[in-house]
Amino acid sequence: MNSLTKENYLKALFHLANSENEISVKDLSDNLGIRMPSVNSMMKKFSTEGWVIYESYKPLILTEKGRRKAALIVRKHRLTEMFLVEKMGFGWEEVHDIAEEIEHIQSPVFFDKIDEILNFPKTDPHGSPIPDKEGNIIKNNYFKLSECKIGESVEFVGLTASSDDFLRFLNNKKLPLGTSITILENEPFDGSKRVKYDNQEESFSQVVLEKILVKKH
Repeated sequence: MNSLTKENYLKALFHLANSENEISVKDLSDNLGIRMPSVNSMMKKFSTEGWVIYESYKPLILTEKGRRKAALIVRKHRLTEMFLVEKMGFGWEEVHDIAEEIEHIQSPVFFDKIDEILNFPKTDPHGSPIPDKEGNIIKNNYFKLSECKIGESVEFVGLTASSDDFLRFLNNKKLPLGTSITILENEPFDGSKRVKYDNQEESFSQVVLEKILVKKH
């Protein structure tokens, strides 16, 4: 089993798993761009490793052993992204592809040193939680900006999706993590909102609002 391929499968399982740790084989196939027969074959191998529960024509179940192994790959990715932003000056929209390469380095001490240099961050540059060395993740009580009501002031703390295009959009709007946002208007017709932050006003579509995670002050 190729190590890079194995880790890419595990990471996809981690991101696709629902609250019951279930993943459809089709979703996994679509996510990875790999044909269903190949995915089924790999999942049978994962089953023998104890990483998933595999039964024909049923959703995959990511086991605790599999979830922990996957979380440690996610840890390497998110630590790398944080290092690239904090220590090397990359923009948050530039780091994903580089981290995709570095996360496959098989050297725990290397990533432990990155963690130490960064003073043990809890989140990556996009506000996503960084799993600890045991694969545990702190659950944050964040909610979407789309759920906010007129007059509410909240802090921008994370993203539900962090495509490079969306991150560049936020850069153009001068909206970094940590920004305080106040809701000025709701538009019931299309779900858009007019908001204010840093002495500027913007109208955001529902598509944008759904991708921005916030917390109350």
